[in-house]
Amino acid sequence: MRMLVLGAGLQGSACAFDLLQQDAVQQVTLADIQPDRAAAFVKPFAGKKLTLAKLDVQDPAALRATLGGHTAVMNALPYYFNLDVTRAAVEVGLHYADLGGNTEIVFNQKKLDAEAKARKVSVIPDCGLAPGMVNILAAEGIRRVGQAESVKIYVGGLPQHPEPPLNYQIVYSLEGALDYYTTPSWVLRDGKPARVDALSELESLAFPPPLGTLEAFHTGGGISILPWAYEGRVRTMEYKTLRYQGHMAIMRPIRELGLLDLTPMKVKGKEIVPRDAFIAAVSPKLNKPQGRDLVALRVDVRGAAGKRASWELIDYYDEARGISAMMRTTGYSLAITGLMQSDGRISGRGVQTPDEAVPFAAYVADLKKRGVEIREV
Repeated sequence: MRMLVLGAGLQGSACAFDLLQQDAVQQVTLADIQPDRAAAFVKPFAGKKLTLAKLDVQDPAALRATLGGHTAVMNALPYYFNLDVTRAAVEVGLHYADLGGNTEIVFNQKKLDAEAKARKVSVIPDCGLAPGMVNILAAEGIRRVGQAESVKIYVGGLPQHPEPPLNYQIVYSLEGALDYYTTPSWVLRDGKPARVDALSELESLAFPPPLGTLEAFHTGGGISILPWAYEGRVRTMEYKTLRYQGHMAIMRPIRELGLLDLTPMKVKGKEIVPRDAFIAAVSPKLNKPQGRDLVALRVDVRGAAGKRASWELIDYYDEARGISAMMRTTGYSLAITGLMQSDGRISGRGVQTPDEAVPFAAYVADLKKRGVEIREV
């Protein structure tokens, strides 16, 4: 297998690193407009099994030329490139997976289903942690309980050693995190898709030590198109982000004061975007290069007659390799999906979401081989 990874940021580097460990993979190309930004843990493979390639994905000819000769492409670029890259991959005849991040784009990717089937390729968006891993777990839970009444999903990327006032550190794009804090969340209520305000409906969840009690609140994007996929079949479905206690009490007033707005405003004669100014001000304080993160996850599915299926994950920064928990749970998930598309374990063609396409047992087993252990609770 010859695998192409687009995006040499944190998740793309983790995806490429995982692919490089697989005997069935002969070559990995990691392409980016700035390929030198690839993470330190992946650079030693360059010139051997890894090729670092310069690519501007907004150049259609260059993109298609780079896609050629590969078995599959794993797209770890920002979500706004996903649709164009999907179209190019289908046109070239390449299996495709990405990290998702935008529900509307996934619906548009779904429209390419007939063309992908005609080209005999598999297209799977939303292959990270959330959306991605949680969708696969939720679908398995629904299968197990039969008639599911409620599906509740909780995920958080957290510092191992929280520092006030936010008890948070940047574990991926801060801009992306703020999008989720300001975008309404789609849920299922009484079996129908409904929108709820982000940073709302606070609740507390107990996790094993040393985590203890965390808080959870609605954020956008975490389960992508699941509310429409299970409309009328599940009464309640919702996704909430996990944080240390007190986080929402700070972030909600920040949002309500307009500091996360995207509408430009005049300040001393100069036009600025409030969110840009906020990110510039807080990023140095939340970016902790020596900080160690963790990922906490819980998926709880309940059905009639007390039937229940539930999973939990707590994953930690890989000290030996310098790979964060967020990179392990997100980038490795993307790599596993691409491998399954390429080796035939995902045999379906066309555009499918992870809950439709990815085999649960094999996926969980592959994560466990990488030290990412999902426990049934």
